[in-house]
Amino acid sequence: MNGDKLKALFHVLDSEQQIIQRTDQKAFTILSILGVFMVFFIVHFMKVQMNWFRFILVVVYFIVAFLAIANLMLVIVPRIRKDTPGDDKSSVNVTFFGGISTFKSSKEYANHLSKVASNDEKMYQMFSNQVYALGKINSFKNKSLKKAIIFFALAILSELLIIMSMAWSRALPFLFPG
Repeated sequence: MNGDKLKALFHVLDSEQQIIQRTDQKAFTILSILGVFMVFFIVHFMKVQMNWFRFILVVVYFIVAFLAIANLMLVIVPRIRKDTPGDDKSSVNVTFFGGISTFKSSKEYANHLSKVASNDEKMYQMFSNQVYALGKINSFKNKSLKKAIIFFALAILSELLIIMSMAWSRALPFLFPG
């Protein structure tokens, strides 16, 4: 097997793993920021003098905040297919925990990994399967992150509009006495 082929595969694998780490970090950061905004909103919620406009914004706020949290959870804990090939261990992806956990002992795992590693084509196939699986996970995570960012922005926007409407309702009598 050509070493350059394997080197290129490992480079892509490393890149995909870095993307997963950055995506997770973004999701945790947005979730933390949303949590802070929600705490402030809930603490001051009883001070909001309701009218229909603010009521609609509050409903929008809670819906989009919930959708943002749901999509952020999909980023943090993505859907991963189960690796259950049955009795034939040759198709198990031994680089993922799902595949590793199908073995009864570490010795059985080591023997299988040694057998795969001795065949260059099988080893290349094993790592290319891992790259493909990580690519699918990254795709799912990034789609969920994009949705979460949109819902997060809408939640913050609705909260800002509530604050602005309250400020305007207090300021208007002073700006236009009459």
